Amino acid sequence: MDARTAHAAGVERLLASYRAVPPAASVRLAKPTSNLFRSRTKPDAPGLDTSGLTGVIAVDPEAQTADVAGMCTYADLVAATLPHGLAPLVVPQLKTITLGGAVTGLGIESTSFRNGLPHESVLELDILAGTGEVVTASPTEHDDLYRAFPNSYGTLGYAVRLRIELEPVEPFVEIRHVRFHSLPDLVAAMGRIVATGEFDGHRVDYLDGVVFSATESYLCLGTQTAAPGPVSDYTGQKIYYRSIQHDDGTTVDRLTIHDYLWRWDTDWFWCSEAFGAQRPLVRRLWPKTLRRSSFYGKLMRYEQRFHIGDRLERLRNRPPRERVVQDVEIPIERCAEFLGWFLDTVPIEPIWLCPLRLRDDGDWPLYPLRPRQTYVNVGFWSTVPVGSIEGATNRLIEAAVSELDGHKSLYSDSYYSPERFDELYGGDAYRSVKNRYDPDSRLLDLYAKAVQRR
Repeated sequence: MDARTAHAAGVERLLASYRAVPPAASVRLAKPTSNLFRSRTKPDAPGLDTSGLTGVIAVDPEAQTADVAGMCTYADLVAATLPHGLAPLVVPQLKTITLGGAVTGLGIESTSFRNGLPHESVLELDILAGTGEVVTASPTEHDDLYRAFPNSYGTLGYAVRLRIELEPVEPFVEIRHVRFHSLPDLVAAMGRIVATGEFDGHRVDYLDGVVFSATESYLCLGTQTAAPGPVSDYTGQKIYYRSIQHDDGTTVDRLTIHDYLWRWDTDWFWCSEAFGAQRPLVRRLWPKTLRRSSFYGKLMRYEQRFHIGDRLERLRNRPPRERVVQDVEIPIERCAEFLGWFLDTVPIEPIWLCPLRLRDDGDWPLYPLRPRQTYVNVGFWSTVPVGSIEGATNRLIEAAVSELDGHKSLYSDSYYSPERFDELYGGDAYRSVKNRYDPDSRLLDLYAKAVQRR
């Protein structure tokens, strides 16, 4: 069975499972993995069968496009495109993130300063809407759904097929890690790179950064190259984010393009440390195949289910801890201010930085970033002691982000009031599209899913 025939059969199984969901039950996907970090109520019906929607349908090297099933992971997509010397315009950091997940949620990576967000490189997509129909959406067809789909988290439908743009890539990436002793200096340099596409006369194809403290931060500048030479390997004993650190100036490293795209996955950025996987002895004993984000995520879900962390804190006579796992977009002009506030207020480090600019002037109503405005994605993922109310630190962060004209993605815990949520995430525009493509509310409402954790 060829890929297109297999995909068509997968769509039929998806539709059959949709029809089998009782009318009063909520429609959800049956997924073996998830990159959401908020708890949810137990499903009241079987999930939709997505087992036939996990592959790459076709890669067109001449057109530099790919047709991809909605549940295809970026790991599988990259494996299909790299042999053609091509890659998606934005490849989110973790291997198990799916194309549909990155578009209906939000993905980002070190090409986002020049290529925007994953949904901007979608040429068209087939969506299973709440009506039970598969609708093809594009900038010219069902454009209201096309524009509202990003950040809708499955509440307007599920991506069945996506046609996306690809770009040429070289076999290797040379990375320069530039040390800064001042956050305003780092942010200023980042702004210049976004504006010019270069640093110290070198072209910059990839740009992200790490903050370890107010006086130790880095920009990581990647440049594609075809020049052969030795490369580093961070899938074994060496840990990528630790290789960034040095006293002053610039260090240079090289990775294959494959290993560059997945440089953060082996240690889930730095979060593998919470499981002891960065201790030399434990790392030697830890199976290499289980040094990956999906396995750490599974361990985390077990911890949440059985409250293991809180039990350990009680044994140490310490209070339970609040999970603070968030990515926020801050206008670059306010980024140093936000980082200073965060380091003074929230005991979490390191912090990830990733600049982005939207590629076009199009309206994306559920995540309304301003065109021609540079933002910096600030990512922080850990726990802090609980406060006087539920989500005390997360609420502080939400307030600070709003005060600085930023925006927060919805893959994790949120605490907004319905009115404030409406202002930030689409409001009337969302309801208009919801009423058209899910008139019977077979799918969850965005507020119910993102804030009420249904």
